[in-house]
Order: sequence, then C-alpha cells, then structure tokens
Amino acid sequence: MTDTTPSEQSRPAKDRSWLMRTYAGHSTAEASNQLYRNNLAKGQTGLSVAFDLPTQTGYDPDSALARGEVGKVGVPIMHMGEMRKLFDQIPLTEMNTSMTINATAMWLLAMYQVAAEEQNPEMDPAEVAAKLAGTTQNDIIKEYLSRGTYVFPPEHSLRLISDMIAYTVHQIPKWNPINICSYHLQEAGATPVQEIAYSLSTAISVLDAVKASGQVSEEDFGKVVGRISFFVNAGVRFVEEMCKMRAFVELWDEITRERYGVEDPKMRRFRYGVQVNSLGLTEAQPENNVQRIVLEMLAVTLSKNARARAVQLPAWNEALGLPRPWDQQWSLRLQQVLAYESDLLEYGDLFDGSPVVEAKVAELVAGAKEEIDRVQAMGGAIAAVDTGYMKSELVSSHARRRAAIESGDEIIVGVNKFTTTEPSPLTADLDAAIMVADPRAEEAAKASLESWKAERDEKAVAEALAALAAAAKTDANLMEATLVAARAGATTGEWAGTLREVFGEFRAPTGVSGAVGAAEAGAELSAVRDRVKATGEELGVKLRMLVGKPGLDGHSNGAEQVAVRARDAGFEVIYQGIRLTPEQIVAAAVAEDVHVVGLSILSGSHMSLVPSVVDGLREAGLGDVPVIVGGIVPESDAKTLIESGVAAVYTPKDFSLTEIMADIVEVIRKANDLS
Repeated sequence: MTDTTPSEQSRPAKDRSWLMRTYAGHSTAEASNQLYRNNLAKGQTGLSVAFDLPTQTGYDPDSALARGEVGKVGVPIMHMGEMRKLFDQIPLTEMNTSMTINATAMWLLAMYQVAAEEQNPEMDPAEVAAKLAGTTQNDIIKEYLSRGTYVFPPEHSLRLISDMIAYTVHQIPKWNPINICSYHLQEAGATPVQEIAYSLSTAISVLDAVKASGQVSEEDFGKVVGRISFFVNAGVRFVEEMCKMRAFVELWDEITRERYGVEDPKMRRFRYGVQVNSLGLTEAQPENNVQRIVLEMLAVTLSKNARARAVQLPAWNEALGLPRPWDQQWSLRLQQVLAYESDLLEYGDLFDGSPVVEAKVAELVAGAKEEIDRVQAMGGAIAAVDTGYMKSELVSSHARRRAAIESGDEIIVGVNKFTTTEPSPLTADLDAAIMVADPRAEEAAKASLESWKAERDEKAVAEALAALAAAAKTDANLMEATLVAARAGATTGEWAGTLREVFGEFRAPTGVSGAVGAAEAGAELSAVRDRVKATGEELGVKLRMLVGKPGLDGHSNGAEQVAVRARDAGFEVIYQGIRLTPEQIVAAAVAEDVHVVGLSILSGSHMSLVPSVVDGLREAGLGDVPVIVGGIVPESDAKTLIESGVAAVYTPKDFSLTEIMADIVEVIRKANDLS
C-alpha cells in the first residue's frame, strides 16, 4: 500500500524553479537588512537590492544634489560601514544577489566583495570572490535612453563596464557583470521590436568593447558571452510578450554564434531575469494590478525554452507609493503558487510546433533584425545615443501609446473603461495603504558619513583616490584601484567625484525635439490648441511652459510626454532634461519668461523639492507664475502642496494629457486675471 494515488505516482519530476526575488531597499541599511532577512524567511530565494538615487548617481548624502532624495527609492550606501550593515547576518558566499546599479556599479561590486571578505576572514580573498554569485545591472546605455542614472560620457562608461566584465570573468566567475536591460526601454515606450533591437544592439556594443580592450583572450571570450545576462520587461499582452522572449532566445543564439564564433551552446544561452511591467500598474482600481501582474508573470514562465532565470514582481500598490512588507509578501506568494502548486514545471515547452507562436516569433525576429541593422549602420548603440535617434524613437512610441489610451483605442480597465466601481477596502485608508520612507533617513545618513570620515585613515583614502585618478588616465583595469579605495574607506561620492574629474560628465539628448506627437489633433486637442492661441493673443505673446525635473530622479518618461503634448497643444516648451537643482529651474523660468512651471517627480522627494522651487520663484519676483506638479504623490501630500501655493497636482490616475493641457491653460488665465 502507498499513500499516493495513481495520478500522483505518474507525475513527472519538476524542473528547478526560477530564482524568486522582490526588489527592495529603503530608508537605511539597517531597515533594509531587516526587510531582506524577513523576505528570505518567507521563501524568497535571492536578493534584489534597490539603491537610493544619490548612491546610483555617485553622490554622498551631504551633497546639495542629494537633498530630499536620500533613502527614498532605495537604500543609501555611501561607505563600507553601510554595506556591512546592509548584509549583516546574510552569508554572501551562499547568496545570489542582484544589484540594480549602473554608473557606480564597479564601486558597489567592490564594496560587496570586500564585505564578503570580511564575513569570511579565514578564507583567502580569491576563494571568497570565486564563491560570489549575483548580478550588477551595469547597463549604462539604457540609462541614457530611459532611466537617467548615468554619470560619465558614453565612452568612459563603456570602459568601466569592460573593466568590470574582464575582472569578473577572471576573478568572480559566477558573477553576471552586466544585465543588458530592456526593462526600462519598454517603460520608456519601446515596442517589442524596439525592446529586442535596442537591448541586443547594446549587448553588441558591450561585447565589441570588451574584445577591443584586449583584456580577455580569444579562448576565454566564450566565458564573457556566457556571463552576459539580460533584464527584461513583460507587459500584459502576454502572448506577444512570451513570443518576444522566444525571439530574444533565437536572435541571441544567432548573434553569439555568427558574430562572436561561440561554439558552446551553453555559453550562447539567453539568460535573463525579469521584473514585470510597473508602467501598466494603475492608481485607479489598483486591485486590478494583481491580475495584471499574474498575466505578466505567465509571459516569462510558460515557455520552458524561454523561461526566466529569476523573477521579481512589483506590488499591487506601486502606483500609489512605496509597498509595505505585506504587499511584497503577496507578490512573492504569486510566484510560489505558480512554481509549487501548479504543474507548470513538470512539462516541456508548451508552444513548440505552434504555428501561431512560430509566426509571431518570426515577425518579431524580422522586425528586430531590421532595426538592429539600422542602429549598426549608424555606428552602433553608442552612436545612436549620441545622435538622439533611439531616444526620439522611444519618445515617439510612447506618445503613440498615450494617444491610443486617451482615444480609447487601447483599453485600460478601470482607467478609460469600466470605471464604475465599488469602494475598495484595500484603499479605504490611502495613507495606510503604502509605506512611507523614514523621514529621518537623510539626517541618519549624513551622521553616518560624518562619523565614518572621522574614524578612517585620511592619508590612506587620499592615496587610494589619487591612485584611482592616475589609473583612470591610463588603460589599466580600474577594478583593482576601486577595491583599494573601498578597503581604505573612501565614500561613494569620493569614488565618483574622482572619476568625474578625469572623465567629465554628460547630459544625454532628451528626445523631445525629434519626437512625433499626436498624429491627429482631434476635436479635444484642437479646442485646447485654440484656447492656447487665444490666451497667448490676449497676453500679447506665445504661451511658454517650462517642464522641470528637479532632484536626481531620472525617470523622465512622464516629463517627456507632457512636453510633447504641450508642444502639440501650441505651447512653446522649455525642457532641459533631468537632474536639475531647484535653483537651476528657477533660473530657467526667469531667463525664459515662462507662464507656467511644471515639475515632474517620481522619487518621493516632492515635499522637499517642490517648496524650494515655489519659494525660489517668489524670491525671484515670479511669485505669480503658477507651479503644477506631476508624479506619484499621496493625496495628503497633494493637499499640503496646494495649500503651500502649488496650482495643481496630477498623479497616474490623470491619464489624459490633453485634459491636463486644458487645465494648464485655465491655470495661466487665472494667474493673469483673464476672464
């Protein structure tokens, strides 16, 4: 007798599940460490670290540019002391850690390696390094196109990436030194064809740069290809998204075999992790986000031959603010039910031989090849960044999608259709439905920085940074000098500042001037355009709108779409890109003599930065120029901002850009006492 039924006895063995992660980090290293250990105890099988914007862009918390941003969208890690706290009681030689870090990836990997060495003093450092497993995102090219946490010019960024890849292949062989990241391309408007083409073009540029550096032998180059990983987005059109992943697999195999001569099929395997689409999560009826997340997860797990190696899911309330631990647990449980309760992992690929799938994959492959050829003809991904081609294409694609949503051609349930709803118990108390980053995080980080500097060996730090600067002026691999700086006690801002002095900084093209906006004006936009023109005639000048991105938030998609639609509505638009101080925005408003200032902030720093702009305008004699704000702003914060002088606040639920333009005209008329 057995305790199993015949059907249970005949079940095939299950494949190993993908790595399960939640993207997390906030306020302080101590708070984030507690969150990580709690999530691991709940069955999470890997870590995915979110760093705050100052850490991502190479500033210490006492920098003027870090004001209001410390601990908001991730954890601040400004020196080795904080890195130790972040991974306290988490054995790094046994963990698989993903770090979403790009411009400062080399620095964070160095501190991670040193932290692991300190956890294992009985082991040789080389032995420790050989045990480390994980990923640094490290894809700068997509930062120029979509997310905005770049620091250095493209050629120097590519040098840092090449140095890291060469170092890890030899010293940390289990590490993925780069995550070619199409995730943010989709968030910036990329179609599936563009997402495939631009990310594979990035991979080609990176591999060509590593080969040209001469740091890896021909015999070892297959290992480089084998450690390249990808980080992909999955939208709610899950059939198309699943086919996109199969197209990725097919094209990557072809490129690595034909362009780079990699013979080992294991080294040609398309290895990717995924976070499903956050752009599609809605503030309106946010409970609908759960089924969206499930469908998007299926897109990257159903097809065994194109299954993700690691999955992290957003939480249902990310369009409202920072998810709570319970919300992250819910998303983890979605993965666990699919992996452990369903029979998905017991079968081979479900779609082999499907004519529908084969036709869609062939269509995506053909379109992506055509676009890759176009980018290569321009000189590759770096050249297509410099010319603004890829950025303009993404802004145009995003504008077309926004127009389709506004017209109703693309239905978003609960947003532009089926909007009648029962009150949701999930959002009955909006302030309790999200977590708020610790408002004391910035002061705590500054205190930690001050204490750290007081206790370190300043001479050793100065010598290490001088050696780093000297090495940066040669073709030496910078990873060794970076490790020396980490061990000496240098800070994130000091490491990045040293390289800024050698490499300089960079401002990427915004893509707005070359973007194509609304194809047809339509009655609603035509009416707004007439109102803009009439108001300008009454004031005797064309209406001018300044769109500003204060602080370190580089998520510029919303600001770009506002700028494009304002231009379509007849405004003269001034948009200078990302990472501006409040003082720079005020100076631009004065110089351009604008009629309205629009501020876009998605990092949660609105309560610090918006009042600074409002006060600055008042001090500059422009107190009558209205300020409007857009971003992820909780209702209570929006009320406070309006009470302090802001004319209007828009959040993700306000999806109609044309209606927003109509509102802005009326705000201008009211400010200028026009009837």
